[in-house]
Amino acid sequence: MKQAVLWSVLLSILLTQEALARRESFTPEEKNKLEKIDRVLVEVIALSDKGTLDSKDLTNVVVKRMKELGYTTMTDPTQPSDAAFQVKCEQTKTWEGTTRMGSDADLPDSPSRLWKGPACQLSYSLGGKKMGWRKEVRTDFPDAEQAAAAAKAGDAGTYAMVKLRERLEDYDFPALITAEWGQDERLFKLYDDPATPSARKVRLIGLFGYIFSTEAVPRLLAGLKGNDIEIAKASALALGNIGQKDTVPALIQTMKSGPPELRPSAAKALGILGALHGDFTIVDPLLETLKTTDDVALKTEVVWALGKLPDRRAQEPLFALQKSLYHVRENDADPNLVKLKEAVNWSTKQIDTWEYLQ
Repeated sequence: MKQAVLWSVLLSILLTQEALARRESFTPEEKNKLEKIDRVLVEVIALSDKGTLDSKDLTNVVVKRMKELGYTTMTDPTQPSDAAFQVKCEQTKTWEGTTRMGSDADLPDSPSRLWKGPACQLSYSLGGKKMGWRKEVRTDFPDAEQAAAAAKAGDAGTYAMVKLRERLEDYDFPALITAEWGQDERLFKLYDDPATPSARKVRLIGLFGYIFSTEAVPRLLAGLKGNDIEIAKASALALGNIGQKDTVPALIQTMKSGPPELRPSAAKALGILGALHGDFTIVDPLLETLKTTDDVALKTEVVWALGKLPDRRAQEPLFALQKSLYHVRENDADPNLVKLKEAVNWSTKQIDTWEYLQ
């Protein structure tokens, strides 16, 4: 039991390390300044292989998007501002090094050493000091010359900037930078706005989970019970990441009797929550679900959850399930069964390990 609780604590550290590290890297003075940012200086440059291009269209996109979160924006550096948001768009990207939090994060919008094609690198400075936050958007082609020729679009540099502008129109950097600055109320206002599309609300919910926003929990519980299934699934996962123990009953109920497509997300969230708190009360509901469901996707998430909170009560049911999957191979016609077998093999090893250590 002690070892299992220790495992839970270690998992908690791994889950929270990146987001908490970002916030803990700020001084109290910096945190205070970030939370009060309203006037934002937008600085955009556009570079082709032939030299500097007109960045007006790119600037207009960034200004418009920052206003979506209610910021007062300006492009005149002589005007007073609370922070500067910088966007550097290049036909051929140059590498500027890793963030101060370490090497590249395994995320689609992280700065990439390998990408040399068209890209915009996004950053900000506070009081003239370059901060460690950096994001990157890229075109879907690595060579602007070839892409422009294929599209019969003329100048490659101009074509690359048009495509990067389209990426900035779609990429939700305003929400990401708002989370970085700790201004959750702006995010909540956007989420609560009836005009905000469902797809963007789903992205915001994921962000609430990433920044461990306990203030978002009431909205997430409402989303869990709502009619939009994508919002409900995102809400379940965010509740697991945020880690409030008193949300366990709602997730158990959802796993047991929620819409079929929602139940796997609830099971996954329960595994995270149970591990974070060393809460073995979730084991029986997980085992009951494992016994009664024929849904392979739900079984898989239940099995993963049981492995995150090793308990001898799960040993026999998992072993029986493992025996029933002996015939499944990696090249099996049903990839869902392959995933289930992987989950069973991993979780049985976790339980065997802790049984051995006790």
